[in-house]
Amino acid sequence: MNSSPKTLIIRFSSIGDIILATPLLRALRRRFPKGQIDFVARKEYAELVKNNHNLNFTYEFDARTGFEGLRHLKRRIRDESYDLIVDIHDSLRSKYLRSMRGVERVVVNKRVVQRTALVKLKKNLYKDGLPVPERYIETVQHYGVENDEKGLELHIPDEILFGVSGKIATLRLHRFEKIIGVCPGARHFTKRWPRERYAELAAQVVHRVDAKLLLFGGREDRETCSFIHQKVQKEGDKERVTDFSGELSLLETAAAMQYCDVVVTNDSGLMHMASAMQRKIVALFGSTVREFGFYPYRAQAIVLEEEGVSCRPCSHIGRPACPEGHFRCMMNISVERVHDALLRQLAT
Repeated sequence: MNSSPKTLIIRFSSIGDIILATPLLRALRRRFPKGQIDFVARKEYAELVKNNHNLNFTYEFDARTGFEGLRHLKRRIRDESYDLIVDIHDSLRSKYLRSMRGVERVVVNKRVVQRTALVKLKKNLYKDGLPVPERYIETVQHYGVENDEKGLELHIPDEILFGVSGKIATLRLHRFEKIIGVCPGARHFTKRWPRERYAELAAQVVHRVDAKLLLFGGREDRETCSFIHQKVQKEGDKERVTDFSGELSLLETAAAMQYCDVVVTNDSGLMHMASAMQRKIVALFGSTVREFGFYPYRAQAIVLEEEGVSCRPCSHIGRPACPEGHFRCMMNISVERVHDALLRQLAT
């Protein structure tokens, strides 16, 4: 391969997976400083990388356009004549995009055999324990690409930073000793600590700690965040909680997280966002485990999980309901345990 190759990286989704790819982008740019490095992402997640200084261009794929949109995207990619395609998604869509003649292609090793053995047979065949960002870099290591050990990152334009600072200014955060971010959402049920527990934790924190709570999430998290918000307000602390769910873009959420001393979160994309923003983290893991590679990466994090639950993990991405009906992997994590972990993070 020449010293300035044209490289395309494919990772359509989701929030966490794309953020976990940022060390790869930085490592590729360091290895090929004059090369062209482009990225393919779904339109709703593209903002996470399109301002990344290590990229030249980001293709935004609108999933609503279906196969016709994918075929049009493939024609654009073919016309660009890339030297290398790095597929770190390995889905049906990415397989279709990368299937081009005359282009060198590499594909991420997802450890499917090990993952299946752990989920289905509860047999741990993982040997290396590589986190997902390092698996991505592993895909191109034979080109001399090396991890710089600097962790995750997000590149936020100044106009977003200024806009969010204006919203934060109205909260007068200087009145509070600590600022705590709370991210109670996750795509799948078995990765979500119950909202009642989050509400109880929030009520305890505002009483025991001179803290302000900022609730983060997408539109799909509004009901949960509203439940937590109302619980705190019923305790008579209306100014101690602000619900940002469904109001901020992804990069606006990241910018707002910068004001938090600690972020309490499930195993979700916002957990990886907090890692990228170098926040202290208390993470709650239910049906998923460290071996899958999605623990907070190079972050000051306390991860709470119930290792003694025999049916865990039941999935590598989460399920819509507990297959056993008891949901012990999350229900066994008490409010007191999370509260203690939060205090330990605040004390450091």
